[in-house]
Amino acid sequence: MGNITIKMLAKELNLSTAAVSKALRDSHEISERTKTRVLELAAALNYVPHPYAGSLREKKSNTIAVVIPEVADSFFSLALNGIEAVAIENGYHALIYLTHERFEREKTILKDLESGRVDGVIMSVTMKTNTFDHIKTLNKAVPMVFFDRVCEEIDTAKITTNDEECGYQATQHLIDRGCKKIAILSISESLSINAKRIQGYQQALLDSGRQCEASYIIDYGDDPTENFERLRKLFQTADRPDGIVATVSKMTTDIYLVCMELGLRIPQDLKVVSFSNDSTVAILNPSLTTITQPAFEMGKSAASILFKALKNKYLVLSEESMVIPSELIVRNSTSSAV
Repeated sequence: MGNITIKMLAKELNLSTAAVSKALRDSHEISERTKTRVLELAAALNYVPHPYAGSLREKKSNTIAVVIPEVADSFFSLALNGIEAVAIENGYHALIYLTHERFEREKTILKDLESGRVDGVIMSVTMKTNTFDHIKTLNKAVPMVFFDRVCEEIDTAKITTNDEECGYQATQHLIDRGCKKIAILSISESLSINAKRIQGYQQALLDSGRQCEASYIIDYGDDPTENFERLRKLFQTADRPDGIVATVSKMTTDIYLVCMELGLRIPQDLKVVSFSNDSTVAILNPSLTTITQPAFEMGKSAASILFKALKNKYLVLSEESMVIPSELIVRNSTSSAV
């Protein structure tokens, strides 16, 4: 039958996973009759707790790993602050591993972490991650929590924001400001956050009675020069957009530079909304309208859930997932004033 999980036991017994988990922990909240049913089935099916919860590593490292694409991005630096704050509260060290958006490096890092040097892992995948065996293998050894760029194939806790709603909100804001032709800059088809933001963008257009033009969805790649040229060509077309959504903050620099080069004025000729946590957006000229993510809170929540799992070997991590809303902050880059 393969590995027996708490979910399987719960389904067989017609109980919630929480009830089964509590019964296995001999919780006073569960009746003796239910505990007996759970324990008997667990024994019959040879159920054992997740490997990381066993006694194979009685000696803890008091260290967690944080695997992220980069720290130059203000979102990840703020999230790290939240993670470290919780780690310190729990007497733990946090080791930071940077993938630099390289899938092979991500696999190497996770392979190294299988050695048992950390008690748990908090992770945000690369924009190139499209297979997940390396993640599944590590998840059998230690508890893992994902934030922002999550791995949907792994049954564990995921801390995200309302990306689809934010894509919709950013696009609707441009529609409300009079934009007729709205483009969006995309970073990776494999990233769930990117896909959801584009879904929100497309839905907002459809709800306003507009068509989703494929030529207005611009894919950003690894080459900065090519990205800049794609944007330049878009802004030089006869049917150039009058509004644009940047799905990550680093795209904003290119937008402003291309507009400066071509003599396009923001917001008169082009209105701009970006997903961004950069503190400098308020001093750009013009100041940038943003979807600001709760980066610190997301990092803090991810760490809190990981430590909860480290203290409770029967915790059903997938039931700890949460969505923390982002906020639209309107500034001058989408102003209606000319």
